[in-house]
Order: sequence, then C-alpha cells, then structure tokens
Amino acid sequence: MPESTEPSILATALHWLAPWEFEPLWGLACLAALGIYWRGVRHLRTLDPGAPPTGWPRHATLLIGLTLIYVVSQTRYDYLAQYMFFPHRAQHLVLHHAAPFLLVLATPPRVLAAGLPAWASSTHRLARPLLDLLQHPLVAPLLFVGLIAFWLTPSVHFDAMLSRRLYQLMNWSMLLDGLLFWWLVLTPHGRLGPGRRILLLLAVIAPQILIGAYLTFSPTVLFDVYEVCGRAWPLAPLVDQQIGGLITWIPATMMSVLGTLIVLRQLRRGDSQGRRHPSSPAHP
Repeated sequence: MPESTEPSILATALHWLAPWEFEPLWGLACLAALGIYWRGVRHLRTLDPGAPPTGWPRHATLLIGLTLIYVVSQTRYDYLAQYMFFPHRAQHLVLHHAAPFLLVLATPPRVLAAGLPAWASSTHRLARPLLDLLQHPLVAPLLFVGLIAFWLTPSVHFDAMLSRRLYQLMNWSMLLDGLLFWWLVLTPHGRLGPGRRILLLLAVIAPQILIGAYLTFSPTVLFDVYEVCGRAWPLAPLVDQQIGGLITWIPATMMSVLGTLIVLRQLRRGDSQGRRHPSSPAHP
C-alpha cells in the first residue's frame, strides 16, 4: 500500500502559512479591523433593531480582504515578494488595491462609526486636517499614483528591499493610502458626489497604464536588487519584470473600471430609491 501523502501536504501548508519575517503589527491590525467591524454590526442591531441586518456578503467580503492582507504580509508569500519582482507587484496590488477595495465595500460609514471606540472620535477630530489634505480631490489621485511611482524608482526600490524598516514602511504606506483613496471614491454620500468620484477613478487609470507599460516593455532590467539577493525561482530577470509590469498595468486598471461601475450602481440605486420615496410636497 502506498504511504499517505496527507502529512506532507499538511506540512507544506503549515510551511507556507508560517510567517517569513514575523511582524505582529500586521496580525494585530487585521484583528482590530475585524473587532471594529463586529462591534459596529452588534451596536447597530442594538440601537436600531428594525434596521436591515448586515448580510453575509459583507461579512465574507471583509474576511476575504483581511485574509488577503495577512497572506501577503505574514505568510511565506512575503518571502517570494522580497525575492521576486512579480510577486512583489502582486503583493502591492493586494495592499493598495484589492484588499482596501474589499474592506471599504464591506464596512459602510454607519458600521464603522458604531464600531469605533469612544476615544477614536477625539483622535479623528485631531487628525481631521491631515485626512482632509490626503483626501483632497487634487491630492488623493496624485498620492495614489505617486506612491506607486515612488517605490518603483529603481534607487528607492533597491534601498527598500534591502532594509526591513523601509520595506515595512513601503507596505504600510501602500495599504493606508489605498484605504484612504478607495474610501473617498467608493463611499456614497461622502464628501464627493458620484461625478467627481468617477473622475478620480478615471484620472488614475492612465498613469498606472504608463507605469505598467514602461515596466513591461523596458528592454533592460530596472531592478538589480533581485540579482544581488538572489531570486526565489529561476526565472529570467526580464521576464520577471515583464510579468510585474503586466500586474501593475492590467489588474490595477481594471480595479478603477470596477470602482466606476460600483459608483454608477450606487447612483442608480439612489435614483430608484428617490423615485420610490419622493419628498412630501410642502403644505401651503
């Protein structure tokens, strides 16, 4: 009888799920986000029992987003992201685009407000000027694309991949900026109307295409740090860079297109609700 392969499969799974470089802040942040969400959902049920419940699609969306963050930051995948260019670009696609996108969709403002502790409101008031600046309609898209370009500057990228402190700063900056941008453009009834939110989503498409195309079609290897440290897989450096460029180009662009469709759906839903519940005429 052939020996069972289950132990080896389990060992392989545990190997890949174990942290490459343990950074407890990532795990604590995921747990805190999950706690705030569930606290908000429970408080809303208590405060307004007649309100429609937060359905399982939102729960699943939040869990998928947090799981993606944990996988790319605290599992063996982080090793690949440090020793191959295209896994690194996939890591930033998750941290800057996919995971924040999912977290914002899963957590409406009323759930977030109900889930935050009391001291967070005073902290928010102190940080409000900085948030207003970072989410200004002119600053937000520049920062969103500018951070991608900054960390992909060859000299900056070289230093970031060789310094644990800079590497963590790079990843955290991508996640936090992604949360700020997607919250600004995907949250209905926020500081911007649907038209301006769609303009911001469209504004970041062309620069991302240019960055991705430059990486994809460059005839030379731009990031020699992966040669210095050694690559995780025996993949040709230029092919590695081309795949990374395509990841920067196509999926990131499609996220903006998907965001635009969601804003249009929000607008259509708001119009239909307005037709079902027209304002009462003023009495003479």
